Amino acid sequence: MVITTAPSREIAEKLAEAILEHRLAACVQMAEIRSFYIWEGVLQKEGEVALYIKTTEACYCNLEAHILEHHPYDVPEIIKLQITGGLPGYLNWLDSATDKDSKEADIKD
Repeated sequence: MVITTAPSREIAEKLAEAILEHRLAACVQMAEIRSFYIWEGVLQKEGEVALYIKTTEACYCNLEAHILEHHPYDVPEIIKLQITGGLPGYLNWLDSATDKDSKEADIKD
């Protein structure tokens, strides 16, 4: 799983849709958050949208590159969390949804 943040819902949704269209993840969840952090020595208090990106190890490098290329922040949060277990059926779905040759990966409107 990868976590990143975006400055607005609109930007978060664009990132999520592009990530899914490029099969870099199987699912992206979003939540409105309030972030407090120090940036360039100044306390910041900002509304943001957290993206929880369900992906695979095989997709990580391309996902990171995609976020870096399309994210408006100079230094976006990109944190990779190892999944050490889970429901086998769900983990299998993650694999098939990110496999460009799988029917599961086909996006239908």
